[in-house]
Amino acid sequence: MLVVTDGGEQSEELIGYGRPPTSGRFKKGKSGNPRGRPGNRRRDIPYDHVLGQMVTIRDDRGERRVTAAEAFLLQLTKKGLQGDSGAARATLAAIEEARSKRQSEVLPISRIICKGVSPGSVGCTLDALGAAVKLRKYSGAAKYQLKPWLVELAISRLGAGRLSEAEQKTILDVTATPEKVQWPDWWTVKS
Repeated sequence: MLVVTDGGEQSEELIGYGRPPTSGRFKKGKSGNPRGRPGNRRRDIPYDHVLGQMVTIRDDRGERRVTAAEAFLLQLTKKGLQGDSGAARATLAAIEEARSKRQSEVLPISRIICKGVSPGSVGCTLDALGAAVKLRKYSGAAKYQLKPWLVELAISRLGAGRLSEAEQKTILDVTATPEKVQWPDWWTVKS
């Protein structure tokens, strides 16, 4: 294509795919989008609005209304108990976050420890999370012992709280390898 410049000179300009005419090209030093992104766009996800809505769920107690957040956690917990390790981890993370926000009451650790577990219930989740060791694998009465990292985490959540010697003994009995646990300074019962 023949182009005439401001000085009256003629020159040959190649125009085609990937070579637009010079008159239509972006000028050097000037933005191709001078006004920028349009304003008034919601860029954040309205979690509070969505999770605060009331929904109806149906369970063994019949129909009831709960928040979407509670329904979501119930569904995650159900999947976690059925063996979905990703859902179990997500549920544990959500529970831990909720507990850290609500530090008003510390539960005694003896209420957290589960002494008997029916086979097929939480066993798959405990195995998938690496939270416990299964004893008597092939019998109908399964028994689990907690791994050291889980015991240390539970004890650290006590904060300034202390446990009685009976509670310490209970924890020691349900720990798979108590010699690997880093017990706090105030711990009196040893293996």
